[in-house]
Amino acid sequence: MSALRETLRRHVDDGSVPGAVGLVDRGDEVEVVTVGSLSAGGTAPLPRDAIFRIASLTKPITAAAVLMLVEDGRIGLHDPVDVWLPELSNPTVVRTPSSPVDDVVPAVRPITVEDLLTSRAGWGYASDFSLPAVQALSAVQKDSREPHTYPDPDTWLRQLAQVPLLHQPGEGWLYHTSSDLQGILIARASGRAFPEFLAERIFEPLGMKDTAFEVPETKRDRFTTYYRTGPTGALEPADTPDGDWSRLPVLPSGGGGLASTADDLLAFVRLLRSSGESGESGGHRLLTPASVSRMTTNHLTAHQRQLGTLFLQDQGWGYGGQVDVTPSSPWNTPGRYGWVGGTGTTAYLVPPTGTITILLTQVGVESPEPVRLMEEFWRCTAGVQVGPGTGAAGIQPLSSGSPSLSSGSPLWSGPGL
Repeated sequence: MSALRETLRRHVDDGSVPGAVGLVDRGDEVEVVTVGSLSAGGTAPLPRDAIFRIASLTKPITAAAVLMLVEDGRIGLHDPVDVWLPELSNPTVVRTPSSPVDDVVPAVRPITVEDLLTSRAGWGYASDFSLPAVQALSAVQKDSREPHTYPDPDTWLRQLAQVPLLHQPGEGWLYHTSSDLQGILIARASGRAFPEFLAERIFEPLGMKDTAFEVPETKRDRFTTYYRTGPTGALEPADTPDGDWSRLPVLPSGGGGLASTADDLLAFVRLLRSSGESGESGGHRLLTPASVSRMTTNHLTAHQRQLGTLFLQDQGWGYGGQVDVTPSSPWNTPGRYGWVGGTGTTAYLVPPTGTITILLTQVGVESPEPVRLMEEFWRCTAGVQVGPGTGAAGIQPLSSGSPSLSSGSPLWSGPGL
């Protein structure tokens, strides 16, 4: 607890973040540390139940909802998605990844539900943002940290259908777009609005009372102000409690539109730790162990992992989240499942130990590579020494071969994670 508090406090004191909530659940104990305030220069201390925009921590929740429809028999993993998303029928694919967008060939097969779950549909962000098809996608794929920039789902699907796939369905891992498609799929296959489906099937059974695509006025005294780092390095407000999340967007983003709290996210990750059984709802089973296993198992080949290096850092991908396959850093335990959010959030489950780690901040990231605070949080919660006097970054070196991540990528020009 002391090491975690010191780690988070150091980043509040140096102005990196206005506040942070760090949580570690080791099964028999839960440690929660809150430091800082709801807003930069504010006097209101950050409470444990502070509400944050969680960005891409939405992705695992969306994937779990898709699997519930699979278990209901409403959809199948190998079903073509154009049954529910006819706008995506008969997609074309650029002849090679570097080909111009008018040099296309037909898709060899339809996009399936599992292609969406594994982020291998053919649309999405690649490690190289200069590719013509990725540039074309950038005009359509919105930043989920700005939810009201999306048009309605029907319009967005029609726009997306005009962009050729970068890879044949199932062949290449690409980031983000598949999760937004999952949200629309859930709505059409269930006959329910996506937010209503999540509330009924996940949030209410798990007691996730503060998780939604909008934050009502009665809760905004706990809602953080969101910041981005300006050209001078100073934090600049990007969204306020009365801003974008004060109303429901016309396209709730399955890839990154939710707001939530540390304890709400803990309830969801505990569901995965217990193989789909919810302790919060009296032992009620929300997912089968088989579904949770598929969700938290790597589905990518080595080549597909390499295609996503900018985002995955040589790790794998399950359904809606990263799955560690190599111990490339002290915190990368094979089997570890979770993800990070472009608003400065992260949540992971480490199945070998049952440990759950959650970090919520309110400062957006500028690169898919982890920021220093996240690295220090992961090192600290993995039991690696972090503190003053251990180098410029406050990190105890492990060995001369320890990897270090650069502070950014010249290829990155897209929205947050």
